[in-house]
Amino acid sequence: MDIATPPQPDGTTVLADAAPTPHEPPLIRREDYRPFAWLVPEVSLDFALGIDRTRVRSRLTVQRNAKADHADTIRLNGDGLAALSVTVDGAPCDWSMDGGDLMVPLHGDSHLIAVETEIDPSANTQLMGLYASNGMLCTQCEAEGFRRITFFPDRPDVLSVYSVRMAGPKAQFPVLLCNGNEVATGEGADGSHWAQWHDPWPKPSYLFALVAGDLVANTRRFTTMGGREVTLNVWVREADLDRTGHALESLAKSMAWDEQVFGREYDLDLYNVVAVSDFNMGAMENKGLNVFNTKYVLADQDTATDADYDAIEGVIAHEYFHNWSGNRVTCRDWFQLSLKEGFTVLRDQLFSQDMQGEAVKRIEDVRVLRAAQFPEDSGPLAHPIRPDSFREISNFYTATVYNKGAEVIRMMRTMAGPERFRKGCDLYFKRHDGQAATCEDFILAMERGAGLDLGNFRKWYSTAGTPIVRIERVHIPRDHEDELVFTQWLRRPDGSEVPASFTIPLLIRPFDSFESRWLEPEQLVVLDAPHTVIKVDNRIGALSVNRGFTAPVIIEREIRATELLTLAAHDDDPFARYEAMQELVVGHLTAASGGGLDDSARAAGQEAIRTAFAAVLADTALDDSMRGELLALPGHGYLAEQQLVADPARIHAEREGLKAWLGRELEAELFAHHQRVAARPFTLDSAGKGARKVRMQTLVYLAAGNPDLAAGLAAAQYDSATNMTDRQGALTVLAGLQKPERTARLIDFYNRFRGNDLVIDKWFSLQALSLHPHALEHVKALADHPDFTLRNPNRVRALYMAFAANPHAFHAADGEGYRLLADVILALDPVNAQTAARMVPYLGRWRRTEPGRAALMKAELERILAHGGLSRDTFEQVSRSLG
Repeated sequence: MDIATPPQPDGTTVLADAAPTPHEPPLIRREDYRPFAWLVPEVSLDFALGIDRTRVRSRLTVQRNAKADHADTIRLNGDGLAALSVTVDGAPCDWSMDGGDLMVPLHGDSHLIAVETEIDPSANTQLMGLYASNGMLCTQCEAEGFRRITFFPDRPDVLSVYSVRMAGPKAQFPVLLCNGNEVATGEGADGSHWAQWHDPWPKPSYLFALVAGDLVANTRRFTTMGGREVTLNVWVREADLDRTGHALESLAKSMAWDEQVFGREYDLDLYNVVAVSDFNMGAMENKGLNVFNTKYVLADQDTATDADYDAIEGVIAHEYFHNWSGNRVTCRDWFQLSLKEGFTVLRDQLFSQDMQGEAVKRIEDVRVLRAAQFPEDSGPLAHPIRPDSFREISNFYTATVYNKGAEVIRMMRTMAGPERFRKGCDLYFKRHDGQAATCEDFILAMERGAGLDLGNFRKWYSTAGTPIVRIERVHIPRDHEDELVFTQWLRRPDGSEVPASFTIPLLIRPFDSFESRWLEPEQLVVLDAPHTVIKVDNRIGALSVNRGFTAPVIIEREIRATELLTLAAHDDDPFARYEAMQELVVGHLTAASGGGLDDSARAAGQEAIRTAFAAVLADTALDDSMRGELLALPGHGYLAEQQLVADPARIHAEREGLKAWLGRELEAELFAHHQRVAARPFTLDSAGKGARKVRMQTLVYLAAGNPDLAAGLAAAQYDSATNMTDRQGALTVLAGLQKPERTARLIDFYNRFRGNDLVIDKWFSLQALSLHPHALEHVKALADHPDFTLRNPNRVRALYMAFAANPHAFHAADGEGYRLLADVILALDPVNAQTAARMVPYLGRWRRTEPGRAALMKAELERILAHGGLSRDTFEQVSRSLG
């Protein structure tokens, strides 16, 4: 593609100030957005379907866009396509190709363009566009997959009404599905059949979907608040039908919740969900026809864990909520991706809080943010939630856009309150229904509808990095009040800091440790300057701050272990109580792994942690779901984030050492809880899930402290398990032990679930993640297993992304783990570039890693970059990681 080309698919132009290197894709900039010169109000598609040969005939009604610059040529994007015929208004035209794009001259104000192409879905290993999966045909068009099906202005601000006819062999494709409502069907004389679909709602091409295959449906009816009767279908292979009940029930719950909480009603007669085993993402919100990774649809007691059940409920809801926050109101260009994704993540989080319990769900969401997004914000791939530029948009489906984007909108909700926030959302939907909107449009609706002044708040959209808030308490002599001084900073990737002035809402509450009571009601403090001072009662013994995690910031303060123990025992905010436990452990492990503890300080730190954990185990008023969260140690990645340069081996050794010490010190209490919850029958309510969480946590500590005892307990738990949570938990512990019980259960698990792809993914993953000293060698062996393939993203993630998250195996001192991952990236890139590119960030943390390992990680990135023919996806990730 030339620099200084006509507008690109997202409406921007390529940077022209520097020519790219021969392998360097052009840079796309947000500031260069221009509306597309042509409107496409109607699209008619005709598919003659075949696994290895599909003929596509498209008819585009185009009209000149009065709000755009004049153009006498229309650019129809294509990727790997050849035009078999092109006509304008029924007559041949003088078309040409510019790279992969079709250029068609148009001289009037409205035209009918007809294009015919032919594609081979069976050869589409990238899983973008129309592709084959286990004998069926399906599509994935977000972000730029539609251009792999037919030539089209493949950008989100071109909205069209679609009519689709598809035909194919009935024996091979008995079910034919598309967006919208089915309006006609028929039989062909040659054993074929056809279906006609119409979607009355204008949509961008990325929301187009088609599925054809041998499927069956679990079906129910839903009546909307306006009285519309909607048929809900979850389509799967027949063997999987009995595992779709939870997904179908979750869909109905999410529809009812969205009506009640956001006033949003469904707008078609059909809502179809299709489960596909080969899928790059989790799910896709295509209008009326959601395509899902089987991982987020299929569940039963024997094959799905509690986490699987929760994830299915959340992802089903997420895709349904997109019907308004993403479909009815879509994004103008891909730089606005967080407009639909961040907003919808918040909506699915609020839904899950109502379904599963607010306290534990909030903790889970923050843990994900800190594990995935905080490292992204402090590394070479950092970007604002509304990026300014990209080379490959697929690389910006990130934790920053999704999770941090959700936190930014949650802050608006915190400042406005639920009722005013709802008014802002209502105004946003009213103003922009049927439009392609921007993040700024959402902010303006919140300012008007919720009554917020968001002038300074906009910095969250344009600034990368996680703000740091430092809190200092200043004693005022002869006064009843002290000062709390809040200062804001933004840390650059090189470790330097600059003053910051974000709008940051913090919920705080002071506690009187002497009288064991709260001094004041909860208070919302909104910081909006580099330096903020507030007055507080000088009897404060401990300060509960950022309660509920009201802002996605790092809090730094001088705080004694006694204060943290007070908050861990008495804080009435569940997240703040969890945070006190985490701070206690993080402070100790950070100092220990940094070499900053002498024997006395180490002993004091361990004893404080033991005291806190013992109190959690002894607290009879605590529900098990919360107990399980309070017993969890901070993750390796979050611990590494506490240091500018981290030593993975020392962090791992200190974390495992503390775990083993706690396991020995609290063995009796841990064992008692393990036995207490073991007798509880299986239920999917909060109490049942909490009991299984405690059973797993106690077994983990016992395995670290007394491997012989834990091996017997884990083997017995595995053998008697009535559900996948208990069985997988036991096997996870056994996989990390060098005990005879390990091998027999690994073999039994494989044989028991052989043929069930999702469960065998678990078998690969738990071995790749295990604490076993030979985990690296096990991963190499598993790569040669007959059930492993690079063509299935779930299987690749199960083995190699799990391995890359294993601190002791991946960070082997000789760099073998890094070499292994680099080899996989190079082998996978030509097969599935999106999945390959998502592995690069594991090597991209080299600047934050101790020098020896950093050099090895960097060398592997350089080796990847030197390889010819990299995809845009992988090239961008590697080149940015190297800086």
